[in-house]
Amino acid sequence: MDLYSAARRYAKPHPITRNGGPRSLRIADHGLIGDGQTAALVGVDGSIDWLCFPRFDSPAVFAAVLDPQRGGSTSVAPSADNYDSLQAYDPDTNVLETLFTVPGQGVVRLTDYMPWNNDPRASIHEVHRRIECRSGEVEMEALFDPRFGYGARVPRIEIAEHGVRAHTPQGESLVGVLDCDVKWKPRPEGGVRTRFSLRADETAWFILSWDAPTPEPISSYRPFEQLRTTRHHWREWARQLNYDGPYRHHVMRSALVLKLMIHAPTGAMVAAPTTSLPEWLGGGRNWDYRYTWTRDTAMGIRAANRIGYGQEARDFFHFVRDALTANPELQVMYSIDGAPVPDEHVLGHLAGHRGALPVRIGNGARDQLQLDTAGALLDAAVLYEHTGGNIGLRAWRPLRHVVNTVAQNWQQPDHGIWEPRSGVRHNVHSKLMSWLALERGQQLAMRFGDNVIGRQWGEASSLLRSEVLDNGFDPTGKHFVSVYGGDDVDAALLALPLDRVLPRGDRRIDATIDAVRNRLGDGAFLHRYRAEDGVGGDEGAFLLCGFWLSEALARTGRLAEAQEVFVAHAEASNHLGLLSEEIDPSSGELLGNFPQAFSHLGLINAALGIDRVLRQRDEAPSLGEPE
Repeated sequence: MDLYSAARRYAKPHPITRNGGPRSLRIADHGLIGDGQTAALVGVDGSIDWLCFPRFDSPAVFAAVLDPQRGGSTSVAPSADNYDSLQAYDPDTNVLETLFTVPGQGVVRLTDYMPWNNDPRASIHEVHRRIECRSGEVEMEALFDPRFGYGARVPRIEIAEHGVRAHTPQGESLVGVLDCDVKWKPRPEGGVRTRFSLRADETAWFILSWDAPTPEPISSYRPFEQLRTTRHHWREWARQLNYDGPYRHHVMRSALVLKLMIHAPTGAMVAAPTTSLPEWLGGGRNWDYRYTWTRDTAMGIRAANRIGYGQEARDFFHFVRDALTANPELQVMYSIDGAPVPDEHVLGHLAGHRGALPVRIGNGARDQLQLDTAGALLDAAVLYEHTGGNIGLRAWRPLRHVVNTVAQNWQQPDHGIWEPRSGVRHNVHSKLMSWLALERGQQLAMRFGDNVIGRQWGEASSLLRSEVLDNGFDPTGKHFVSVYGGDDVDAALLALPLDRVLPRGDRRIDATIDAVRNRLGDGAFLHRYRAEDGVGGDEGAFLLCGFWLSEALARTGRLAEAQEVFVAHAEASNHLGLLSEEIDPSSGELLGNFPQAFSHLGLINAALGIDRVLRQRDEAPSLGEPE
């Protein structure tokens, strides 16, 4: 499959058939829209199946992706029993278009977006849906069935002059306004629905507004102006992309996805905008990812900064500064406002995505020790400074404390990047990321005039590197392993700067790559590890790990292999170019929370790694950034 076939492949339509039973879209059958404070999953059949208002981590008002009967949803779609759906993003925007083709009737285009202008103060907590008949005459159906509190609270729905309003005694309120001459009717199973017809060139709007006291006339929401403004600002943001390599289409979409997952008021990036989408259908690996992992966000911001998005890096370091000012001990994860992540518990009233239980909110991994986190953070800080940013003394003080903590604790075992629930170990990835934190910390210390402590960190980094070289290899000494004294490998070894720990060209680097690929490979994809982790149950192959493999192959000069792996993983995206956390290697079905920041930042870094080698091969100037 050639490089550019992805764009053409997205033109494949989805056949939609109503069979009278509960809807059951796959994870991949959705697009994402957002406003910098929350995001919604929009199905290929015109449904909004997931939306938390007003923030990413607020209780969901639509959660049909986790339970089609009790979760709640809203939709705009043809009333016909059979039709085709074609989804695509308006180029260089997060405005989503769904084209419905109804046999014997005509064609309707649904445009979905949340008003956005890159101002963290400007979110109005609305979803705008434009319904435009392109040809013929099509009968449409609109559904409004919110369920508050993750489906636990069925609201009272009032039909008013200009629309409908759902509200609960707890003060939750959601308004729906459809600018057609319609009559909303209650459904026996909950919510209200209505039908209306549109002829060629006729347009209607359906608007959802959070916490509104009453439905207003459609003109009050100024939807035409909001759509034009939203498109303009997305395209203005997209023009900042500083990447002209061969995978620009994929990199651009990944950048836009990552931007949708940044909480604009604080600069924190959620790992994914969803919870409990299963890593294996029928398994129990269902987690809440609507929080900001320091490691994930630092890596995501590093990727964004490498392709020209310095504002996002600046905002993230302000978030870290403020979080560490409130509590100087670096946390594995934070809520998007810097507060502690809630306790993990199960929502027993939801059936789970396609029956996958449990449904969880909160995250128990918040209390783990993950020593690699500091390395990702300090690495992002050095790149930010290198590309023209300035973290400032106020941010350096808490970062200095972070590096000191690493210097004092790197000898401890930890849980590591994969968050097992089977206890702590001496993870090689954590050790080398601690080494990276000390090395990067030394570089920053010298810039701030902290020469004494910088030299101390340099000595500690040398000691740590020596320890890893003594204890981090398999019994034959040929390749790195997951833990001291072990023989297993894990895919996180691919993310390490092995060519800086070992001399360039050292055979143990290639041997480590090959060991990971041979033991963890599954077709074109990689599992993250094979060891028991205390969770139980199967999981898919980890998409980020495949991009790590591609980048590692590129760094070691294995360009053809790197490109082959990259294309296989980029082409694993859904019809819109969105990636989840994992994939079923046998079927290609996307698994896990969706879309996943880790996967998209891995794509960007792998594309940049390949482009670096292509430039060097063509004798172009180096990108000039830290290795």
